[in-house]
Amino acid sequence: MIADDRDRDDTQPALSRRRLLQWAAVGTASAALPYRAAAHTLPQPAKDARTLSFFHMHTHEQLTAVYRSAGRYDRRALERIHYILRDHRTGEVKPIDKDLLELLHALGKNLGTDGPFHVISGYRSPRTNERLRAQGRGVASTSLHLQGKAVDIFVPDCDLAVLRDAALEAQAGGVGYYPVPGFVHVDVGRVRSW
Repeated sequence: MIADDRDRDDTQPALSRRRLLQWAAVGTASAALPYRAAAHTLPQPAKDARTLSFFHMHTHEQLTAVYRSAGRYDRRALERIHYILRDHRTGEVKPIDKDLLELLHALGKNLGTDGPFHVISGYRSPRTNERLRAQGRGVASTSLHLQGKAVDIFVPDCDLAVLRDAALEAQAGGVGYYPVPGFVHVDVGRVRSW
């Protein structure tokens, strides 16, 4: 009986070493396969993929999302964009108008910047809007922020006047220039400027 136990103990490590050598041989053989053979199976990004990057100045949250690809909007990416552009004072989330996203994408492309849009204000709830009006902040009672159709932004590596001019050139909605606080308001309402 002792001899049987000894035999079992002696064979156990030999089997483990043998299995280890077999696994190593399989791993080495698969690693030797040409990379090209596996590369064609990886999904390729759509040529028309549209990406937006944000940094929210009040929450310090960051987001880079491919919100549209192959002509279709990505629901999850849109939800993440709605969330980062929420009313940071109340936490309320509202869908952001897709035309506003397209305007921001066009602005980023025209400016040739990789930097994220730094957000001062995106969606604004009625309660927040009224509070800001009561404080004399120059907020319109019918602000397009209430509808998710406006955003106040700047881009650190871009002169504020250049951002304003690019928004004016787009002729896609309203453009407000606020050099002292340091942001540009863009919206997808009627074309106007202040």
